Amino acid sequence: MIPNTPEAIRKRVDHVGKNAQLEICYEAGPTGYGVYRQLSSMGISCIVVAPSLIPVRQGDRVKTDRRDALRLAQLLRTGELTAVWVPQEEDEALRDLVRAREDAKEDLLRARHRLSKFLLRHGMRAPQGVRNWTWQHRRWLDSLHFENRALLIVFQEYLHHLDENEQDIG
Repeated sequence: MIPNTPEAIRKRVDHVGKNAQLEICYEAGPTGYGVYRQLSSMGISCIVVAPSLIPVRQGDRVKTDRRDALRLAQLLRTGELTAVWVPQEEDEALRDLVRAREDAKEDLLRARHRLSKFLLRHGMRAPQGVRNWTWQHRRWLDSLHFENRALLIVFQEYLHHLDENEQDIG
């Protein structure tokens, strides 16, 4: 195992041998495709494999980094691995933008749920005919008052988080 830094990767490749014919594979993960791009720019054959596409032996339940690396090397040698498509940096950036928007939408939904559950716990429902999360609903929310200071703080916090999440989606 080595750190996921360009320097450490270059040092490991140099250690194995600059003239060695290397074929490298690794599991796709949260670190993106920087390792693939670095190795490719160094002229080294590299594939990225989706964890779900790696064949698993029956009864092989013990997972360690060392065992996984050996198994990947064996499967690469026998040609049993399926490479995933590696996007260009621009495509990867667009994917991140889409993920960020999806995260913001999930955060907005969570903020709405928190606020609505808080209001339900305290017996507060929007007036008849007012649909949730419309401008009329917002006017109703803005009209609410709490005598208890702690409840007022909680309500204001939930409303603040809702506003922030709505702004994130824009």
